[in-house]
Amino acid sequence: MNAIEIILLNFSETRRRSIKLWENIPTEFLNWKPDQKAFSIIEMIRHTLEGEHLFHTIIKNRGDLGDYVSPWKNLAYSDLKNELNFAEKYRNSFMDMIKTLDETDLESIRIERKEVGQSKKLGDYLNRIAYHESVHTGQLLGYLRTLGVKRAQIWD
Repeated sequence: MNAIEIILLNFSETRRRSIKLWENIPTEFLNWKPDQKAFSIIEMIRHTLEGEHLFHTIIKNRGDLGDYVSPWKNLAYSDLKNELNFAEKYRNSFMDMIKTLDETDLESIRIERKEVGQSKKLGDYLNRIAYHESVHTGQLLGYLRTLGVKRAQIWD
């Protein structure tokens, strides 16, 4: 495997495990959150899906968000199936972009986020995106433990 194939595998496996967890969350808990300032379960799922699109936009613009408006902006929350269906074309576009990369791009392309004082190589930035999703998967596992809900076995 080359570096691009490994990155694609990491994104695919991270999402597969997220979906495995998400699909096992009882519908009646989708609006639950541990406190008023936290994301609800459905909000965290959307944040994860929407965040990937935001990161993709950042990569396409090499760091500049410009006048970015999220496609999720006016979308009402409903259920997991609708969230995944809505995000599918954005996910496919993101994965297709990664497939066009050359291994040298991972080192030579820089993501310059001046507004947050961040300058990263593309390879580093891509790994941070997968980590973002993993962190939220861990948070949801904690939510489910707090609720006493059986958690999906994501470590297969």
